[in-house]
Amino acid sequence: METPLVTTPIITAPRHFGLEEIVDLALHEDIGTGDVTTLATVPADRQASGTILAKEAGIISGIEVAAFVFARVDGAIVYEPLVADGDRVEVGTDLARISGPARSLLIAERTALNLMQRLSGVATVAARYVAATAGTSAAIVDTRKTTPGLRTLEKRAVLHGGARNHRYGLADGILIKDNHLAAIGGADRITKAIAAARAYAPHTLRVEIEVTNLAEFDEALAAGADIIMLDNMATETMAEAVQRRQAAGSSALIEASGGITLTRIPEIAATGVDLISVGALTHSAKALDISLNLILAN
Repeated sequence: METPLVTTPIITAPRHFGLEEIVDLALHEDIGTGDVTTLATVPADRQASGTILAKEAGIISGIEVAAFVFARVDGAIVYEPLVADGDRVEVGTDLARISGPARSLLIAERTALNLMQRLSGVATVAARYVAATAGTSAAIVDTRKTTPGLRTLEKRAVLHGGARNHRYGLADGILIKDNHLAAIGGADRITKAIAAARAYAPHTLRVEIEVTNLAEFDEALAAGADIIMLDNMATETMAEAVQRRQAAGSSALIEASGGITLTRIPEIAATGVDLISVGALTHSAKALDISLNLILAN
């Protein structure tokens, strides 16, 4: 039987460590007791305006975050977004216009750009992986391999790139991995682990387990796992696991993980797996090149 297409994230949207906390921490880290260069050289009554510019093509994420940064520094700053989060832009695209007290613009500049560049880099990488699944029903999902403190924003950037979120944190889903199984021990550790998870978790929580070979896959399937993660398996082995699921008449989702590269995505997606989890969406994304050009207003 065919497995239904995954059309929503496995876990609900991020809900921890919000934008205000992230931005305040970043501003405190950068400003400290004050921007001595700006305070020493720029007159307090000076006004300025500027444009945030994409110097590299990609998917934008962080337009709203940057707006919050500028507003957090000075409510007198006027911020006009020219694109939306999730938009694809080319080199030279104006992303936003800003105007206001020159000191405030300079103080907020680096934090706003750092966050927008980082998040746009994540969104751009996510979009490349999603594009590589074209013609298949496989969904690209992220992992918990995020920048400490930035998980909320990075997972949102993954969505802007067209990919999907896996669990947000340890409290959001049961994922039994190799080290859990090692701690449990015994020849029937997979069956025992799934049974224990079922007894502990509410019925609304899915049970996922990581397996490394087809024998473990068969055991997890028979034990009733909701999602089975194929860890570092060859493409041919993944295809065999999909066939075994179909033969068993199971509705369990199959997730490919480990050793996932962009070049492998088309062949992995073609096996019929439902999910492909990619840590590189967040842990290896290169920041998109974005700059702010200021001009004197008076």
